Amino acid sequence: MLRKNSGYVTVDLCYNLTRMTINSPERTLQINTLIELSALINSSLDVTEIRKRTIEAAVRLADAETGSLLFLDGETGDLYFDVALGEKGESIKTICLKKGQGIAGWVAEHQEPVIINDVQNDPRFFKDADRKSEFETRTMICLPVKLKAKLVGVLEAINKRHGQFESEDRELLTALSNQVAVAIENARLYDELRETFYATVHALAETIEKRDPYTSGHTKRVMNYSLAIGKAMGLPQKDMIDLRLSAILHDIGKIGVRDNILLKNERLTFEEYNAIMMHAVYGAEILNHIRQLKDIIPGVKWHHEKYDGSGYPEGLKGDTIPVIARIISVADTFDAMTMDRPYRKGLSAEAALEELGRYAGAQFDPDVVNAFIKSYHEGNF
Repeated sequence: MLRKNSGYVTVDLCYNLTRMTINSPERTLQINTLIELSALINSSLDVTEIRKRTIEAAVRLADAETGSLLFLDGETGDLYFDVALGEKGESIKTICLKKGQGIAGWVAEHQEPVIINDVQNDPRFFKDADRKSEFETRTMICLPVKLKAKLVGVLEAINKRHGQFESEDRELLTALSNQVAVAIENARLYDELRETFYATVHALAETIEKRDPYTSGHTKRVMNYSLAIGKAMGLPQKDMIDLRLSAILHDIGKIGVRDNILLKNERLTFEEYNAIMMHAVYGAEILNHIRQLKDIIPGVKWHHEKYDGSGYPEGLKGDTIPVIARIISVADTFDAMTMDRPYRKGLSAEAALEELGRYAGAQFDPDVVNAFIKSYHEGNF
């Protein structure tokens, strides 16, 4: 169910298409457009993106001026506007329809599609939406969005640009709505799986923290600092995901460091410090067994490298250090400087920021330091 363009989607779409009559070049073009748009919708696992694409697809297929997608509140039975196109779309999204209210409410209650080519004179029409949006609804095709016979929401295409809505429009939008329901369900299941994964990763990181009472909350703080830096630097979404996971797991290699070294309440000897340094390598080795986490290995392995090449484990320098590792380095160091240890008291945030600025260009990437300081003063964490 989590695969994009799954076989279920292909079979369902083919089934719907076989029920349509192809009797003109225009009809062929419409069906080809439906196939194209259905593939586009099912290519995403982002619910927000799916919903937006759905309305754009419905408007294009039905040759309509605008459209909206309403979702059912499972507890109250009310319908709320999730996506509405047009200049007044945001104002429409504040409207909530009670069960059975308006044309959309009627469709939800009866779970039947309707075509109305004289909306203003239909007794079911909810006029407040037009008043609030300062938009005149003249014609409408409205149909239920269902998954396995369970109502998910209602899809509307409004104001046919040329002529009136006909049964062919209903068939096209019905086929589209079936794909939308599957895509939304796939995205929901993916979100559940992702959240379970993140919860498991957090639990693993907290297990490592439990070995050292002085690092409580360190992982979460480093993650928050890192994400604030990444956002300030304009990192792409994929890099932000990798950054989040790398920050959470940056110290996972400490599981391979003996307790008598990791928990020592005095300054480490040279040999003990060398043993601690190995945690970056251990972390990379652990993650190397998980193919899906290969992209976060650089952040874990090299977050102790220094901008001038004096860091470990490989002495990387400047931009040869992956940007995610450079970010975690600043976040990790700031948190370490401001944490109390048995042998010293933590610095104030202001003093730690001064230290970061002092070593920008030597230990740290200056751009990362500047992004961190900017985010701190803007109150982003």
